[in-house]
Amino acid sequence: MLNGRNRTTAALAALALAGTLAFSVSTPAQAEPDIDVVRDRVEKLFHQAEQASERYNDAKLELTELNRELDSLKADQSRQGDALDGVRSDVRDSIIQRYQTGGLGPTGELLSSDSEAFLDELSTMSTIDGLQDGLLSDYDNELQAYSIRESQTAKRRNDIADLEATLKREKKSADDKLAKAKSLLSRLEDEERDAILSRDGGRAPDASSIPASARASVAIKFALAQVGDSYVYGAAGPNAWDCSGLMMVAWGQAGVSLPHSSGAQSGSGARVSKSQLQPGDLVFYYSPISHVGMYIGNGMIVHAANPGAGVKVSSVDEMPYAGAVRPG
Repeated sequence: MLNGRNRTTAALAALALAGTLAFSVSTPAQAEPDIDVVRDRVEKLFHQAEQASERYNDAKLELTELNRELDSLKADQSRQGDALDGVRSDVRDSIIQRYQTGGLGPTGELLSSDSEAFLDELSTMSTIDGLQDGLLSDYDNELQAYSIRESQTAKRRNDIADLEATLKREKKSADDKLAKAKSLLSRLEDEERDAILSRDGGRAPDASSIPASARASVAIKFALAQVGDSYVYGAAGPNAWDCSGLMMVAWGQAGVSLPHSSGAQSGSGARVSKSQLQPGDLVFYYSPISHVGMYIGNGMIVHAANPGAGVKVSSVDEMPYAGAVRPG
């Protein structure tokens, strides 16, 4: 369920270039770096951070599902434990009754042991005089069923521990990329830095002027109202957003539930071709998918772009197009 796992080589190459650039910016003997080169490096770092952040979002969704499965397994294990206790009690009562009437013969001395240990030993014996075969078989079956559920619960706990470690790695990766981008920007003059971090985008249209379905209109109105807000990895409002967080909350206003992940959102609706885009459609970018925006007509989208640009209106072709879906 996790996205973007096969880009290690590209990420290392980009970081190496960024490190070279950082050295050139901080070395007085060298010429000032070209502003376009710096912009390119910063945008790559922003994108790498977003990829890690979206993988983090994917992992959080998976963690939620694993915890739900764990709760179900624990409840099932508890029910099976009750069933096992009931059969164990039936077997014990039957054995005690036989013992009291002398029906167990020399094996009666086993009853002096702990009852559960006694039953565990008894379950391996095949010749107990007068014991009902059905009861012992029931006990064996319930014990095996309980052991299976106990094993499944332990495995799910291990899966959760592994995923929590993945969450920490992806969060650190996103933070590290963002820190490198900020480090590059800190070495520039204010005017140059402002040029790179300019939040200018297309002019946000009046939401009421956009022809759309009733639910799509609600989502569009909300998304456009956030233009100018900050971009923060993993954020879903009220004053800061990441790309999938903005889409999730915008469509949530229209009563449509979306997951907080661009990759997961790409499967949340009917697929539409680029030529058939309608206002409100979710548009996805990069391969594997790591960014999402909302189509608002006239070849434009509204989206939470990156920490430099925040929420803005852009051309639908500003990034590598990967597909679109129609929520609801």
